[in-house]
Amino acid sequence: MLKQLPFKNQYLLIGATIVLLFLSYQFAFKRTIEAWQINRNLKTQIAQSSDLSLQPAYLERKSNNLNKILSLYKTDTVAFRSNIISTISLIAEKEGVKLSDVPLQNALYHSDKYIIQKLSFEGGYFSLVKVLNELQGLKEIGQVRSFAFKVDARSENTRKANEVFLDTYLITAK
Repeated sequence: MLKQLPFKNQYLLIGATIVLLFLSYQFAFKRTIEAWQINRNLKTQIAQSSDLSLQPAYLERKSNNLNKILSLYKTDTVAFRSNIISTISLIAEKEGVKLSDVPLQNALYHSDKYIIQKLSFEGGYFSLVKVLNELQGLKEIGQVRSFAFKVDARSENTRKANEVFLDTYLITAK
């Protein structure tokens, strides 16, 4: 039957190869090439979007969020010495604790960014723990940096029963 066709066998072989390549391209290679191009485009988009320096809106939002967090712990030194101490003394009085000592601000506790303020309380242990818990909950006074419970070393008969001292260090941003 092939011998009766008016074409040469070589031309039929070339034509069949071209048709086969065209069908292969349409059914298999075309979709693979399209998928490869989509993959390459998506990889370049991911590479561009992962570089956060190209997103100034993201950096601005991040800066605003950090400023809001810092503002929770930022106080003015004059305001700390007047309004905040009165707030702390009210909390201490409510729990039956005495705010015994608010020393002058020591230059040793100051840095270019932070101020550390020492407060001393006297009272029962559980009352002091409640005061400490409330101090940690207040946002406008700064953050409790450290604290220490102490018992007076005087003899049992000269000191009050169950009297404990609490030294608290509050850190605030300038």
